[in-house]
Amino acid sequence: MSKKYYRDGKLHFKPQDIAIIVVFSAMWAVLNLSVGPIGFRLLRLPIFCDFSVYFTLLLATWASCKTGIPSAVGIIGAIIVMATTPTSTQMIGFLASAILFDAIMAFCKHEIILKPYNMAVAAAATLISAYFAGVVIGTVFMNGSLDWALTYWGLWHLIGGVIGLIVAILVIGALEKANVKGIKRA
Repeated sequence: MSKKYYRDGKLHFKPQDIAIIVVFSAMWAVLNLSVGPIGFRLLRLPIFCDFSVYFTLLLATWASCKTGIPSAVGIIGAIIVMATTPTSTQMIGFLASAILFDAIMAFCKHEIILKPYNMAVAAAATLISAYFAGVVIGTVFMNGSLDWALTYWGLWHLIGGVIGLIVAILVIGALEKANVKGIKRA
């Protein structure tokens, strides 16, 4: 265990980590309450919900480079959305996918930098988590069959994750080009 992330065997967040969690949890909630429903009403597809989730998780991970931040953002963001819109039970699927995303990002030590290995891990974390969210939401919250969730609903969530990944990489690239750094790299 790295002393940087743990104290007395427990995950430790510093004040700047709490600030990142607060800002990106709010971003998760705002995007999921605004952009997500627009896409669902217009297209009857979840792609903008996934964009909202994974764009936010990728930026929070880039800003912090720290284990636990994506999970905290997902948990708090989902709770805010469900408190605001109690019928948004699908947020439980996105919450679970944020924890999975966090676990997969450990393979690159939560560093989203424009290098092939780190980009491959970030892409894998996003795509696996988005597909997982689609399968969970499709089977548990939409009462669809497992076949439908695996072949249709999960794939639409995957597409939304790809959109979120592309936009996040473009934003991160622009921020880095402007010499903006995440909290841990500053």
